[in-house]
Amino acid sequence: MKVPMLDLNAQYEPLMADIRVALDKVFTEHHYIMGSQVKALEERMQEYLGIKHAIGCASGTDALVLAIKALGIEEGDEVITTPFTFFATASSIWRNHARPVFVDIDPKTFNLDPARIEAAITPRTKAIMPVHLFGQCADMEAIMAIATKHNLKVIEDNAQGIGSTWNGKMSCSFGDIGTLSFFPSKNLGAMGDAGMCLTNDDEMAANLRQLRVHGENPKYYHKWVGLNSRLDTMQAAVLLVKLEALAAWSEARRANAAYYNEHLAGIEDLTTPYIDPKAVSIYNQYTLVTSPSGRADEASARQRHRLRGILSPASASARMLQRIGIQRRGSAHLGSHGSKSAFHPHLSRINAGNERLRGRIHKRVLPLRRSMCTI
Repeated sequence: MKVPMLDLNAQYEPLMADIRVALDKVFTEHHYIMGSQVKALEERMQEYLGIKHAIGCASGTDALVLAIKALGIEEGDEVITTPFTFFATASSIWRNHARPVFVDIDPKTFNLDPARIEAAITPRTKAIMPVHLFGQCADMEAIMAIATKHNLKVIEDNAQGIGSTWNGKMSCSFGDIGTLSFFPSKNLGAMGDAGMCLTNDDEMAANLRQLRVHGENPKYYHKWVGLNSRLDTMQAAVLLVKLEALAAWSEARRANAAYYNEHLAGIEDLTTPYIDPKAVSIYNQYTLVTSPSGRADEASARQRHRLRGILSPASASARMLQRIGIQRRGSAHLGSHGSKSAFHPHLSRINAGNERLRGRIHKRVLPLRRSMCTI
């Protein structure tokens, strides 16, 4: 039996009556653009994350674009970020005519390695953009210390980490601006695209609110060329219902992760996720690392990926670098460490790796038939 990576039926079924009530209210009021539900969600998110300002927008990608614009990053500027992330992290920098500079990841957490950042800083560096990958917060204390030392801005790409913490402090609350994605597969997912920027800076919040509506304030007066990136009222209504269940869902994911850790322990050539002692993860994904004991070199591993129609993280990032001319400083892990490969928790996809290893994993875990993301 295949275990689904994400079971939206299990997530939505107990909430659908409340969601229908919330949507009926929108249909009755007909305030489809910036309705009262948008403001209510922003206020509720401020409470949940302990951050002063929440500014809804159309997507997680737009949240990154807006954050860069609000910080005044422009053509010729450089932003240090991770190569092991979704394309939007780098493309949002490029879309603002700035230059992404890739710095290597920590091979245990897969997050940006603070020890490598300072070597990449130049007179053109204006910001650092860490990503809280797979639901684990990056080492924000170390990153903020570097940013303060070099007078750099910090944007937290928190598309996968809502509710994660570092040393007891919420992700999105460390940097100048934090961003969220409410793509349906996220821990708090909408019924479509939606996103949010978060900041404790009053002036930055005012700028973000203008930039999401074509840069206007007051109406029809435009200080900047912004975006048309408003959070849809219907999506806000759905998210308000789901937000009430988010803390319990995060606990359920941690319980599922603990089950996987227990039942995958001791399997040769397999490493379960490393969570830093200072971090509390919300496990947007549970990622396994396989190491086929030197039975095949990296080139052979990539060939197996291609034959099975699966693109390796390294080759994907390399093509992205080549296509848009992004600069990389240092030798990035990009998710592959020698003969090791990173895999997501969708166990039916582990057949891309060693067949013998796949069999051992299935024998240990599949009898429960538990999806990591089934809530």
